[in-house]
Amino acid sequence: MAHGLSAPPPWAQAPATARIHAVLDGRGHTALPVLRGAGPLALRRLRGGALAEVATVATMAGPLGGDRLAVRVAVDAGARLRVTGVAATLSLPGEGPAHYGLDLAVAAGGLLEWLPEPVIAAAGIHLVLHTRVELAAGAALLLREEQVLGRQHDWAVHGVPGRLTTRLTVRQGGRLLLDQQSDLGPGAPGWDGAAVLGPHRALGQLLTVGLPAPPAGPGAGDRAVLALPGDDAHLLLALAPDALALRRLLDGGQAVGNGPGNAAGNGLGNGPGNAAGRAPQGAPAPRDRQGTGQGV
Repeated sequence: MAHGLSAPPPWAQAPATARIHAVLDGRGHTALPVLRGAGPLALRRLRGGALAEVATVATMAGPLGGDRLAVRVAVDAGARLRVTGVAATLSLPGEGPAHYGLDLAVAAGGLLEWLPEPVIAAAGIHLVLHTRVELAAGAALLLREEQVLGRQHDWAVHGVPGRLTTRLTVRQGGRLLLDQQSDLGPGAPGWDGAAVLGPHRALGQLLTVGLPAPPAGPGAGDRAVLALPGDDAHLLLALAPDALALRRLLDGGQAVGNGPGNAAGNGLGNGPGNAAGRAPQGAPAPRDRQGTGQGV
């Protein structure tokens, strides 16, 4: 049985909810009995075996203002799953804030590598992003989040990015390991001051649980590694002037050896499209309000 989440928040019942369920089959392989995209998110299986890999594909821009999207992932005991992205998630303005929720659950002995491409808040949007993680004792997790305030066009034309309100909540065995919130962009107090972002426009984090800690090496940006109260739980935080510099900082933190289910010689999390130093791919083409825009 899947390791279940506690009572889901309201957005978990959003009309557009993508779902992935990974289980260990009788041959020692990870099977995906549930692999279902929704709304602007399509899911594509890239490979099988002991470590299954899935890519999220944005078939149109989103979430737009007023949208409520959710992704729910459950990894059963012994299963190993890596989720990557094909392109950045571009959130554009619309009717009110956009809500994007991620629910990730991993059972004992399971491994989840959550390695999407960046989330970009375009000028005029208020994107509310909440990631909830529930781990059993003995579960392993590698989670990367990258957030970019605005595109070059937004800064050149509007002079400001969108607003991005985020929260990351992590529990293991019912114990709270991390509950971190940020509110950045126009309307958020002091967001561009020296005590928050300063000159930077991209921020990210790399969370490891049950895996070796990411190294706190130097880089062109602000970076720190924090120990959390969990099973080998650590959080790498990074600020950078742009998405490329941010990815380089976080990729350095991913070179922590071969975790469970990773191919020999690969740095943890460097799956296809995530080679160290490679720039995040471009954002998908915008869609119109009727959803008729062409996918990328």
